[in-house]
Amino acid sequence: MTLTQWILFTLIIQVVHFLGTWKLYKAAGYQAWQAAVPVYNAVILMKIIKRPVWWVILLFIPTINLILFAIIWVETLRSFGKDSAKDTLLGLITLGLYIYTVNYSENPKHLPERSLKLKTSFGETVSSIIFAIVAATIVHNYIIQPYIIPTGSLEKSLLIGDFLLVSKFHYGARAPMTAVSFPMVHDTLPVLKIKSYLKKPQLPYFRLPALQKVKRNDIVVFSWPADTVRQFFVREKRVDKPIDKKSNYVKRCQGIPGDTLEIINGFVHINGVKNILPERAEVQYTFNAYAKKGVSSRKLLAEGFEDFNRTYRIENITENSYQQLIPYIIGRRGNTVEDFSVITESKGLPTELIRKLGLRLSETLEINKQLTLTLEEAEKLQKVTWIDSVKQRINPIKVPNESFFPNKIPYDWNEDNFGPLLIPKKEMTISLTRQNLPLYKKIIQEYEGNQLELSPSAIKINGEAVNQYTFKKDYYWMMGDNRHKSEDSRYWGFVPDDHIVGKPVFIWFSIKGINDGIKNWSIRWDRIFTTVDGPGKRRSYFPYFLVFLVLWQGYVFYKKRKVKS
Repeated sequence: MTLTQWILFTLIIQVVHFLGTWKLYKAAGYQAWQAAVPVYNAVILMKIIKRPVWWVILLFIPTINLILFAIIWVETLRSFGKDSAKDTLLGLITLGLYIYTVNYSENPKHLPERSLKLKTSFGETVSSIIFAIVAATIVHNYIIQPYIIPTGSLEKSLLIGDFLLVSKFHYGARAPMTAVSFPMVHDTLPVLKIKSYLKKPQLPYFRLPALQKVKRNDIVVFSWPADTVRQFFVREKRVDKPIDKKSNYVKRCQGIPGDTLEIINGFVHINGVKNILPERAEVQYTFNAYAKKGVSSRKLLAEGFEDFNRTYRIENITENSYQQLIPYIIGRRGNTVEDFSVITESKGLPTELIRKLGLRLSETLEINKQLTLTLEEAEKLQKVTWIDSVKQRINPIKVPNESFFPNKIPYDWNEDNFGPLLIPKKEMTISLTRQNLPLYKKIIQEYEGNQLELSPSAIKINGEAVNQYTFKKDYYWMMGDNRHKSEDSRYWGFVPDDHIVGKPVFIWFSIKGINDGIKNWSIRWDRIFTTVDGPGKRRSYFPYFLVFLVLWQGYVFYKKRKVKS
């Protein structure tokens, strides 16, 4: 909705409120005109229904206000003697319009001394739950929000199964833009599996003041600008969502507004200088390990290396046994019983299942095995006596393609050699040509809401021929630390500033094997109660928390004993 539409909508709401309550204001000892003054009428209404004036502030907080409107409708009815279950139900299902029947009754009577104590324990329980939801939603939207890392795009800096607390206030909390949505869920209602929001109306973008700006190398949570993901690296039909309801991603910010970014042989360079990552950043690359006698998977596991695949040849595969193997395999080779192999992660296939199915299999001993390693791990592997060499896999071949941003031929960038690329900054002006238009087309059209037309003779924005463009927003470049297993800005481009959600600050719990079923879970004790970023190695504060908990419980026990004595 435009600003004009919002002003008109607000005026209509004020008229509806005035026409439905002016007599009630008079019955409560106030003047009829006080029901017509925006904001002031809400202050007076809080006095009429005997509720705190600070509730008025909550009326301006998206999502919270929807809950509060319903509470105020019910409280208004009860303040004028309409406190039956039927009255409450009618007030809710008519969206408060049932109040009109009270307002235009012959003699509405205000009950200034009515008790605010609910008549039943069920009512008290419901009231407690509602206000708990209100409080939790405020914390969730404006202070801190829990997340779980579902994929390995930031391995090993953040691991699959890390439970994060994401600060909303570091970069300034982004107010919800979707006016009508269910509290405490993102975009889908659990169990029902339906949308939790209405696309319209949309509130204007607004962000609270920030404690800091997004810095280069920060780990950032943001709304995925390419809409909704169901399968990584697979092009799918576009799914349009409001910004605050798009899928949330977590990546490392590699480029900030105004930077010129280039990836050279897998390493990021900013403004012509190789980017220096923080100490806790554990960036992974793809390496090939060679051994004339074969690279043994079991020996790799014994040395502490886990990020690689294994290939098993199965001699007596059947359709039934294959179906039972599907949860453990990530690929297959061959289509006949005589020539059939499956590919698994480093954990391989469960021994018990193989015995149960009676399968005859053997693991292929590869001379060349591909692994995902940090640079330090690659150096460690190179020192293993039975490994002949370890080489980083770099893609030097640049051919025109549509797989990498800007997804337009003749651009020939790839995951290891990319750019140079200027990251737009608010109020920055660039020359606009047919050659660089693909880089900024989505910004001009979608993120900044212009009409773009490319004719044989000119580039037209909003009907006018132009040869330059001034950006209205700041943009960022986000990449995963697991460089060859991350769908990031290299595939879909810039992240606008209004898509920034928050900053991960704390890992409060961590489960290894979280996607493998609860019986395969194991707790990573060294990651519990650790900070995401900071100087030095990661350090767990969990022991200190346990000591504090014991001391606190001892203090509470002492106080109770003292009171009794």
